[in-house]
Amino acid sequence: MGVHFLAMKPAPFAYHAPTSIDEAVALLREHGDEAKPLAGGQSLVPLMNFRLARPAHLVDLNRVAELAYIRSEDGAVRIGAMTRQREIERSALIAERWPLLTGATRHIGHVHIRNRGTVGGSLAHADPAAELPAVMVVLNAEVLARGSRGERTLTAQDFFVSHYATALEPDELLTEVRIPDLPPQTGWAFEELSRRHGDFALVGVAALVTLDPGGSILEAPLAIAGGGPTPIRASGAEAMLAGQRPSEALFRAAGERASRELDPDSDVHASAEYRREVAAVLTRRALVRATAGLSASAA
Repeated sequence: MGVHFLAMKPAPFAYHAPTSIDEAVALLREHGDEAKPLAGGQSLVPLMNFRLARPAHLVDLNRVAELAYIRSEDGAVRIGAMTRQREIERSALIAERWPLLTGATRHIGHVHIRNRGTVGGSLAHADPAAELPAVMVVLNAEVLARGSRGERTLTAQDFFVSHYATALEPDELLTEVRIPDLPPQTGWAFEELSRRHGDFALVGVAALVTLDPGGSILEAPLAIAGGGPTPIRASGAEAMLAGQRPSEALFRAAGERASRELDPDSDVHASAEYRREVAAVLTRRALVRATAGLSASAA
Protein backbone atom coordinates (compact mmCIF):
# COMPACT_ATOMS: atom_id res chain seq x y z
CA MET A 1 0.00 0.00 0.00
CA GLY A 2 1.50 3.34 -1.05
CA VAL A 3 2.00 6.30 1.22
CA HIS A 4 0.85 9.66 -0.11
CA PHE A 5 2.22 12.97 1.03
CA LEU A 6 0.55 16.33 0.55
CA ALA A 7 3.10 18.67 -1.03
CA MET A 8 2.61 22.22 0.15
CA LYS A 9 3.75 25.14 -1.92
CA PRO A 10 3.36 28.86 -1.38
CA ALA A 11 0.90 30.93 -3.34
CA PRO A 12 2.46 32.82 -6.30
CA PHE A 13 4.44 35.93 -5.37
CA ALA A 14 6.85 38.44 -6.90
CA TYR A 15 10.40 38.21 -5.56
CA HIS A 16 12.55 41.27 -4.81
CA ALA A 17 16.19 41.24 -3.66
CA PRO A 18 17.23 44.75 -2.56
CA THR A 19 20.83 45.47 -1.59
CA SER A 20 20.24 48.49 0.67
CA ILE A 21 17.87 49.55 3.43
CA ASP A 22 16.59 52.45 1.33
CA GLU A 23 15.79 50.13 -1.57
CA ALA A 24 13.98 47.70 0.74
CA VAL A 25 11.95 50.50 2.32
CA ALA A 26 11.02 51.83 -1.13
CA LEU A 27 9.71 48.38 -2.11
CA LEU A 28 7.65 48.15 1.07
CA ARG A 29 6.25 51.62 0.46
CA GLU A 30 5.38 50.76 -3.14
CA HIS A 31 3.61 47.49 -2.37
CA GLY A 32 2.18 48.25 1.09
CA ASP A 33 0.24 45.48 2.81
CA GLU A 34 0.89 43.12 -0.11
CA ALA A 35 4.62 42.99 0.69
CA LYS A 36 6.42 41.00 3.35
CA PRO A 37 10.11 41.23 4.33
CA LEU A 38 12.05 37.95 4.38
CA ALA A 39 14.86 37.66 6.93
CA GLY A 40 15.95 34.16 8.01
CA GLY A 41 12.74 32.59 6.76
CA GLN A 42 12.45 30.18 9.70
CA SER A 43 8.92 31.38 10.48
CA LEU A 44 7.69 33.04 7.29
CA VAL A 45 8.55 30.28 4.82
CA PRO A 46 6.58 27.54 6.66
CA LEU A 47 3.61 29.92 6.94
CA MET A 48 3.79 30.56 3.20
CA ASN A 49 4.09 26.86 2.42
CA PHE A 50 0.92 26.19 4.40
CA ARG A 51 -0.64 29.28 2.77
CA LEU A 52 -1.29 30.87 6.13
CA ALA A 53 0.69 33.81 4.78
CA ARG A 54 0.18 34.91 1.17
CA PRO A 55 2.30 37.96 0.41
CA ALA A 56 2.04 39.10 -3.21
CA HIS A 57 5.56 40.53 -2.93
CA LEU A 58 8.47 39.04 -1.00
CA VAL A 59 11.27 41.48 -0.11
CA ASP A 60 14.37 39.39 0.62
CA LEU A 61 16.73 41.20 3.04
CA ASN A 62 19.58 38.71 2.84
CA ARG A 63 21.58 40.87 0.41
CA VAL A 64 21.33 43.97 2.61
CA ALA A 65 24.79 43.67 4.17
CA GLU A 66 24.42 46.87 6.22
CA LEU A 67 21.85 45.10 8.44
CA ALA A 68 24.26 42.50 9.88
CA TYR A 69 26.61 43.58 12.70
CA ILE A 70 27.34 43.56 16.43
CA ARG A 71 28.92 46.78 17.75
CA SER A 72 29.63 48.12 21.21
CA GLU A 73 29.12 51.89 21.31
CA ASP A 74 28.34 54.48 24.00
CA GLY A 75 27.46 52.05 26.80
CA ALA A 76 25.29 49.78 24.66
CA VAL A 77 25.48 47.00 22.11
CA ARG A 78 24.00 47.65 18.67
CA ILE A 79 22.80 44.57 16.81
CA GLY A 80 21.75 44.73 13.17
CA ALA A 81 18.41 43.14 12.34
CA MET A 82 19.95 40.57 9.95
CA THR A 83 22.48 39.32 12.50
CA ARG A 84 22.09 35.55 12.74
CA GLN A 85 21.12 34.06 16.07
CA ARG A 86 24.16 31.81 15.91
CA GLU A 87 26.39 34.90 15.74
CA ILE A 88 24.81 36.12 18.98
CA GLU A 89 25.38 32.73 20.57
CA ARG A 90 29.06 32.72 19.57
CA SER A 91 29.87 36.37 20.29
CA ALA A 92 32.48 36.82 23.03
CA LEU A 93 31.34 40.43 23.49
CA ILE A 94 27.73 39.40 24.11
CA ALA A 95 28.76 36.57 26.44
CA GLU A 96 30.91 38.91 28.54
CA ARG A 97 28.57 41.88 28.86
CA TRP A 98 25.04 40.63 28.07
CA PRO A 99 25.19 36.93 29.03
CA LEU A 100 21.42 36.67 29.42
CA LEU A 101 21.14 37.14 25.65
CA THR A 102 23.68 34.37 25.05
CA GLY A 103 21.95 32.00 27.44
CA ALA A 104 18.47 32.57 26.04
CA THR A 105 19.60 32.28 22.42
CA ARG A 106 20.81 28.73 23.07
CA HIS A 107 17.19 27.75 23.72
CA ILE A 108 16.05 28.79 20.23
CA GLY A 109 15.24 25.72 18.13
CA HIS A 110 18.33 23.81 17.04
CA VAL A 111 21.69 24.90 15.66
CA HIS A 112 20.56 24.75 12.02
CA ILE A 113 17.64 27.03 12.92
CA ARG A 114 19.95 29.52 14.65
CA ASN A 115 22.33 29.44 11.67
CA ARG A 116 19.62 31.03 9.51
CA GLY A 117 17.30 32.72 12.00
CA THR A 118 17.91 36.42 12.60
CA VAL A 119 17.49 38.70 15.58
CA GLY A 120 15.25 41.10 13.69
CA GLY A 121 13.19 38.32 12.14
CA SER A 122 12.43 36.80 15.54
CA LEU A 123 11.40 40.14 17.01
CA ALA A 124 9.29 41.19 14.02
CA HIS A 125 7.53 37.79 14.01
CA ALA A 126 6.52 38.55 17.62
CA ASP A 127 5.65 35.06 18.77
CA PRO A 128 4.73 35.59 22.44
CA ALA A 129 6.33 32.24 23.37
CA ALA A 130 9.67 33.07 21.70
CA GLU A 131 12.82 33.70 23.71
CA LEU A 132 14.25 36.89 22.17
CA PRO A 133 11.17 39.12 22.64
CA ALA A 134 11.09 38.39 26.38
CA VAL A 135 14.83 38.95 26.71
CA MET A 136 14.67 42.29 24.91
CA VAL A 137 11.87 43.44 27.21
CA VAL A 138 13.81 42.54 30.38
CA LEU A 139 17.01 44.13 29.05
CA ASN A 140 15.18 47.42 28.33
CA ALA A 141 16.23 47.23 24.70
CA GLU A 142 15.33 49.80 22.08
CA VAL A 143 14.18 48.87 18.58
CA LEU A 144 14.99 51.09 15.60
CA ALA A 145 12.57 51.15 12.69
CA ARG A 146 13.10 52.88 9.34
CA GLY A 147 10.32 53.71 6.91
CA SER A 148 9.37 56.22 4.25
CA ARG A 149 8.88 58.91 6.93
CA GLY A 150 12.30 58.38 8.44
CA GLU A 151 13.63 56.54 11.49
CA ARG A 152 12.05 56.13 14.91
CA THR A 153 12.97 54.39 18.15
CA LEU A 154 10.63 52.28 20.26
CA THR A 155 11.15 50.51 23.55
CA ALA A 156 10.90 46.75 23.34
CA GLN A 157 7.91 46.96 25.67
CA ASP A 158 6.05 49.21 23.20
CA PHE A 159 7.22 47.32 20.12
CA PHE A 160 5.18 44.18 20.87
CA VAL A 161 1.44 44.84 20.44
CA SER A 162 -0.28 41.42 20.45
CA HIS A 163 0.07 37.86 19.15
CA TYR A 164 2.36 38.10 16.10
CA ALA A 165 1.76 41.85 15.89
CA THR A 166 4.18 44.73 16.39
CA ALA A 167 4.13 48.51 16.18
CA LEU A 168 5.85 48.44 12.78
CA GLU A 169 4.02 50.23 9.97
CA PRO A 170 3.60 48.35 6.64
CA ASP A 171 6.45 50.33 5.04
CA GLU A 172 8.82 50.07 8.02
CA LEU A 173 11.77 47.77 8.58
CA LEU A 174 13.21 46.81 11.93
CA THR A 175 16.84 47.78 11.36
CA GLU A 176 18.60 47.58 14.73
CA VAL A 177 18.31 46.64 18.38
CA ARG A 178 20.18 48.57 21.09
CA ILE A 179 20.75 47.06 24.52
CA PRO A 180 22.21 49.19 27.33
CA ASP A 181 25.03 47.93 29.54
CA LEU A 182 23.99 46.08 32.68
CA PRO A 183 24.61 47.72 36.08
CA PRO A 184 27.39 46.35 38.30
CA GLN A 185 26.49 43.46 40.59
CA THR A 186 23.84 42.11 38.22
CA GLY A 187 23.13 38.42 37.85
CA TRP A 188 20.97 36.78 35.21
CA ALA A 189 19.05 33.63 34.44
CA PHE A 190 16.81 32.24 31.71
CA GLU A 191 14.51 29.33 32.50
CA GLU A 192 12.28 27.57 29.99
CA LEU A 193 9.97 24.57 29.85
CA SER A 194 9.19 22.95 26.51
CA ARG A 195 7.89 19.50 25.62
CA ARG A 196 11.07 18.65 23.72
CA HIS A 197 14.40 20.36 23.24
CA GLY A 198 14.02 22.84 20.40
CA ASP A 199 10.25 23.20 20.70
CA PHE A 200 8.68 26.55 21.43
CA ALA A 201 8.45 27.23 25.14
CA LEU A 202 5.29 26.54 27.06
CA VAL A 203 6.65 29.18 29.44
CA GLY A 204 9.99 30.99 29.60
CA VAL A 205 11.30 33.40 32.23
CA ALA A 206 14.07 35.97 31.75
CA ALA A 207 15.40 37.49 34.97
CA LEU A 208 17.99 40.03 36.04
CA VAL A 209 18.85 40.80 39.65
CA THR A 210 20.97 43.79 40.71
CA LEU A 211 22.14 44.02 44.31
CA ASP A 212 23.12 47.19 46.15
CA PRO A 213 26.39 47.36 48.18
CA GLY A 214 24.58 46.04 51.25
CA GLY A 215 23.32 42.93 49.50
CA SER A 216 19.67 43.99 49.09
CA ILE A 217 17.88 43.85 45.76
CA LEU A 218 18.14 47.15 43.93
CA GLU A 219 16.02 45.95 41.01
CA ALA A 220 14.94 42.63 39.53
CA PRO A 221 13.42 42.92 36.04
CA LEU A 222 11.33 39.91 35.04
CA ALA A 223 9.79 39.08 31.67
CA ILE A 224 7.73 35.99 30.90
CA ALA A 225 7.25 34.31 27.51
CA GLY A 226 4.12 32.27 26.88
CA GLY A 227 2.15 34.13 29.53
CA GLY A 228 -0.01 36.33 27.32
CA PRO A 229 -0.29 37.95 23.87
CA THR A 230 3.10 39.66 24.31
CA PRO A 231 6.08 39.15 26.62
CA ILE A 232 4.76 40.01 30.09
CA ARG A 233 6.79 42.29 32.36
CA ALA A 234 5.97 41.08 35.89
CA SER A 235 5.94 44.56 37.45
CA GLY A 236 4.09 43.49 40.59
CA ALA A 237 6.67 40.82 41.38
CA GLU A 238 9.46 43.30 40.62
CA ALA A 239 8.01 45.77 43.13
CA MET A 240 7.80 43.02 45.75
CA LEU A 241 11.50 42.22 45.31
CA ALA A 242 12.90 45.76 45.36
CA GLY A 243 14.68 46.62 48.62
CA GLN A 244 14.47 43.07 50.01
CA ARG A 245 17.23 40.66 50.97
CA PRO A 246 17.39 37.62 48.65
CA SER A 247 15.81 34.52 50.15
CA GLU A 248 14.08 31.35 49.04
CA ALA A 249 10.82 32.47 50.67
CA LEU A 250 10.94 35.85 48.93
CA PHE A 251 11.60 34.29 45.55
CA ARG A 252 8.80 31.77 46.01
CA ALA A 253 6.37 34.57 46.85
CA ALA A 254 7.59 36.60 43.86
CA GLY A 255 7.00 33.61 41.58
CA GLU A 256 3.44 33.27 42.82
CA ARG A 257 2.91 37.00 42.36
CA ALA A 258 4.29 36.89 38.82
CA SER A 259 1.98 34.02 37.88
CA ARG A 260 -1.04 36.14 38.84
CA GLU A 261 0.06 38.86 36.40
CA LEU A 262 -0.24 36.55 33.40
CA ASP A 263 -3.03 36.03 30.89
CA PRO A 264 -1.96 32.78 29.20
CA ASP A 265 -3.88 30.81 26.59
CA SER A 266 -5.14 27.27 26.92
CA ASP A 267 -4.33 25.08 23.92
CA VAL A 268 -3.50 21.49 22.99
CA HIS A 269 -0.09 21.83 24.63
CA ALA A 270 -1.04 23.17 28.06
CA SER A 271 -3.87 24.81 29.96
CA ALA A 272 -3.72 28.39 31.20
CA GLU A 273 -3.67 27.10 34.79
CA TYR A 274 -0.70 24.85 34.05
CA ARG A 275 1.20 27.72 32.42
CA ARG A 276 0.64 29.88 35.52
CA GLU A 277 1.93 27.12 37.78
CA VAL A 278 5.00 26.64 35.59
CA ALA A 279 5.64 30.39 35.52
CA ALA A 280 5.66 30.52 39.33
CA VAL A 281 8.19 27.69 39.55
CA LEU A 282 10.45 29.01 36.78
CA THR A 283 10.41 32.53 38.20
CA ARG A 284 11.58 31.23 41.57
CA ARG A 285 14.31 29.16 39.91
CA ALA A 286 15.45 32.08 37.77
CA LEU A 287 15.73 34.40 40.75
CA VAL A 288 17.71 31.82 42.72
CA ARG A 289 20.14 31.33 39.82
CA ALA A 290 20.45 35.05 39.11
CA THR A 291 21.53 35.81 42.68
CA ALA A 292 23.66 32.70 43.26
CA GLY A 293 26.99 34.38 42.58
CA LEU A 294 26.16 37.84 43.87
CA SER A 295 25.31 37.81 47.58
CA ALA A 296 28.76 37.00 48.96
CA SER A 297 30.56 39.72 46.98
CA ALA A 298 27.88 42.33 47.72
CA ALA A 299 27.65 41.75 51.46
